[in-house]
Amino acid sequence: MEQKVIHLVLSFAWSFLIAIFAVPSIIRVAHLKNILDQPNFRTVHEELTPRLGGLAMFAGFMSALTIFADLGNGVQQLLAGCVILFFIGLKDDLIAISALKKFAVQLLATGIVMFIADIRITSFQGIFGIGELDIGTSYVFTFLVIIGITNSINLIDGLDGLAGTLVIIASTTFGVFFQLYGGSNYANYAAVAFCLVGGALGFLRYNFHKATIFMGDTGSLLCGFIISVLAIQFVEMREVAAAPAVAIGILFVPLFDTIRVFAIRIFSGRSPFIPDKNHVHHRLLSMGLSQINTVLVLAAVNIAVILFVVSFSSWGNLYLLSILVLFSVIFSIFLGVFKYRSAQRVSKV
Repeated sequence: MEQKVIHLVLSFAWSFLIAIFAVPSIIRVAHLKNILDQPNFRTVHEELTPRLGGLAMFAGFMSALTIFADLGNGVQQLLAGCVILFFIGLKDDLIAISALKKFAVQLLATGIVMFIADIRITSFQGIFGIGELDIGTSYVFTFLVIIGITNSINLIDGLDGLAGTLVIIASTTFGVFFQLYGGSNYANYAAVAFCLVGGALGFLRYNFHKATIFMGDTGSLLCGFIISVLAIQFVEMREVAAAPAVAIGILFVPLFDTIRVFAIRIFSGRSPFIPDKNHVHHRLLSMGLSQINTVLVLAAVNIAVILFVVSFSSWGNLYLLSILVLFSVIFSIFLGVFKYRSAQRVSKV
């Protein structure tokens, strides 16, 4: 046990140090080569900023994991998927590519972990009376989970330090559970989680407001994919009561934001994939919160939800999910009412 903890500490430290020392060089090269993100109507930043922070995260995560961790039980295939997503994310950060191409590569990476490593959701664990899933339903649902979580992290990456902070919170939580309850089958995913935490924390040193670098698609796709696999393995570990509901609680803010934004776009008669400024962080900024306070508020909300679902996991999946849905509705109404009142004030002026 003590040796495993030492390996986790070394994994975290290695990943953190590689990332924190790599970022300044990446920033310098990005400015020299003019590889900079242009501000537009959706962005909050006002200056040209590099968006290649995912390079440092990838370097820290991959090197730490391959040096200190056991690559069994699907971790090797996870790394293969990460490599594929890293390159498509890097290409998108350098020269924008179509959403269809990114989706195709996400499909390939998802296929690797599903079909080769057999990482998939095999049961709803009693939600709505549904237990074990047939293999076809299992593959379809797992695909939706991986694609959904991966893109939710990508979509929440719209504010200095926000995505990195939420990734650290989620990955740390999963890592602690894997370390405590993973046993011989899932303990290596604790290393995956803490390697990601180290890389994200090293990057966050330069990404918190006022950011000198963004993670870009290189980082957000990488983080989202890893988090999605951690979530699936957490549910499949079946060592925590109401594991599906707890996993949703751990990822509450990015999932809430994605579902809310997609719903608003669809009900407005627009494509759910057309960008806008309706994300939860945009709404909190419009209330007058600073970027730092917005990140802290959303981090606090996510931590509070995690503490709730973990503390009351004995209530079961259905009760916890019902409460999460109710809280989501109340939170959405609050954000919508404020937007309406703000619009009224502007019209009167």
